[in-house]
Amino acid sequence: MSKIIKIIADRSVATLALIVLSPVILLIAIAIYGQMGSPILFTQDRPGKDGRVFQFAKFRTMTNERNSEGELLPDEQRLTLLGKLLRKTSLDELPQLWHVFKGEMSIVGPRPLLVRYLKLYNEEQARRHDVLPGITGWAQVNGRRNLDGDFIKKFQFDVWYVDNWSLWLDLKIIWLTVLAVIAQKDIDQEGYATGGGEFLGNKE
Repeated sequence: MSKIIKIIADRSVATLALIVLSPVILLIAIAIYGQMGSPILFTQDRPGKDGRVFQFAKFRTMTNERNSEGELLPDEQRLTLLGKLLRKTSLDELPQLWHVFKGEMSIVGPRPLLVRYLKLYNEEQARRHDVLPGITGWAQVNGRRNLDGDFIKKFQFDVWYVDNWSLWLDLKIIWLTVLAVIAQKDIDQEGYATGGGEFLGNKE
C-alpha cells in the first residue's frame, strides 16, 4: 500500500509542481537560449529501475566551446554564470519533474548515474536499481561535498535507502533537501560531468 501511495504522491507532486513552476521553467529556458542558444536541455541516457535506460534531462549549464583542436574545453571553463546559479539553487533539476510525471523517476531515490557504470557494480551495489531513481536521495542529503569521488560510500547510502525505504524516510529526505537548497549548500551532483569524479569500478 505504501508503494502505491508513493507512486500517486510522485505523480501528483510532479503535476502540481510543473503547473506552478511553469513560469519559472519558461524564464530559465529563455535565459539559457539567450545566453547559449540551443539546446536548452542537457540530455543523456541513464539507467532507471531494473537498469532500464531512459533519456535523462536537466537544464543546460555549460557552453559547447572547443579549443583549436576541436576538443571541448574543461568543464569549469564552459560553466556559465547562469549555470552556476542554476546548480547552486538546484533549479537545473526542474526538467526531471517530467520524468517523475512519466514514471521514469521518483522525487526521492538513488540518483541516476551513467549507463557505463552498470557493468562495474558488484551484486550489492546493483541493488540501487531495485527502485526508481530520484531527483534527490539519501546519499545526497548525507554526503554533499565530503563524499565527492567516494562512489563506494554513496552506493552504500543508496542500498541502505532501498532496504529501509518508507514514506517517512522520503519526507525526511525531502525536508533535508529543502533545507540544503535554502541554505545554498552544494548538494552532491554525482553523475554529472563536473561532479563526483568518475567511477572506475570496485578496484579504484
